[in-house]
Amino acid sequence: MGALAARRCVEWLLGLYFVSHIPITLFIDLQVVLPPELYPQEFSNLLRWYSKEFKDPLMQDPPVWFKSFLFCELLFQLPFFPVAAYAFFKGNCRWIRIPAIIYAVHTITTLIPILYTFLLEDFSKAVTFKGLRPENFRERLTLTGVYAPYLIIPLILLLFMLRNPYYKYEEKRKKK
Repeated sequence: MGALAARRCVEWLLGLYFVSHIPITLFIDLQVVLPPELYPQEFSNLLRWYSKEFKDPLMQDPPVWFKSFLFCELLFQLPFFPVAAYAFFKGNCRWIRIPAIIYAVHTITTLIPILYTFLLEDFSKAVTFKGLRPENFRERLTLTGVYAPYLIIPLILLLFMLRNPYYKYEEKRKKK
């Protein structure tokens, strides 16, 4: 019973992650790639507040490589979020394993250059980034902390899908 309870706790954590990711993607992230007239002023103000408060150069004046990540988020990740939330809240959905692994690997892969940029970019010399940007190590760590859950949770998801015996086991189909 302990393994089942632990698995269900992780599944609920993952379900909450995917449910919470839907409004963040729709109302914040996609403002960078979708036409501004799609968003009410309140959402535009929220993005401006966030960008200013956390000095996020990627959301203020996003480079093309970052826009490509957000475009992938729109096309591939956003449709996956409700499916994954359903599977993890319901539980016992082994069919989510391969799509979840693909999502996790893709997300981890995109977060590495983002976090690398925040931690190691010399913003004083970078011509790509205009506007506010982190000026000291504390500001860099704060900004990294905002993005870190989007690396950590997919890493947990990946390990969970690869290591949990329930998801590793595949039923043998009987031949007729």
